[in-house]
Amino acid sequence: MKVVKIFTFDSSHLLDGHDGKCKNLHGHTYKLEVEISGDLIADGPKEGMVLDFGDVKNVVKQYVLDRMDHAFLYNRLSEREKTIASLLEGWGLKTYALEQRTTAEVMSYHIFQILQQQGLPVTRVRLWETPTSYSEYEV
Repeated sequence: MKVVKIFTFDSSHLLDGHDGKCKNLHGHTYKLEVEISGDLIADGPKEGMVLDFGDVKNVVKQYVLDRMDHAFLYNRLSEREKTIASLLEGWGLKTYALEQRTTAEVMSYHIFQILQQQGLPVTRVRLWETPTSYSEYEV
């Protein structure tokens, strides 16, 4: 059985060294789909569920949304992006570092790993960067 919970969050980023317009600082309203798979719970207060949607929401909120929403997402290994992040942090503004470029592909994999580490039986993360473009990581 599979269930999916959908979230949205807003972030800014740039792709340092990219050969297109995404080399410029810009933002997205991301749509995040988190798929959970497993057997139905056989008894108790959550009988008939794979996992309570509220439990999924709590984990995603704490470990993804609270950290990435309205943050400057940046590649910690890029000197230029690190400089921008340092400036923003000096003003008390929110940033979130990754160890790679902040592409939709890297972010979908990163979010999948975070949720898996928190014990969610996640089988797919789909991250929409625009209404017509998404990246998906699944097992």
